[in-house]
Amino acid sequence: MKKLLTLCLVTSLLLVAGCNTVKGMGQDLKKAGEKIEGAAQK
Repeated sequence: MKKLLTLCLVTSLLLVAGCNTVKGMGQDLKKAGEKIEGAAQK
């Protein structure tokens, strides 16, 4: 039972960390897109 609980906790932490990573990557891509768009408008 302890192993199952530990496995669930580790899996949950990885999912939360993964979501934060993907969200951060999306924000970086958005900023890069805005800079490219700004350069294209010049």
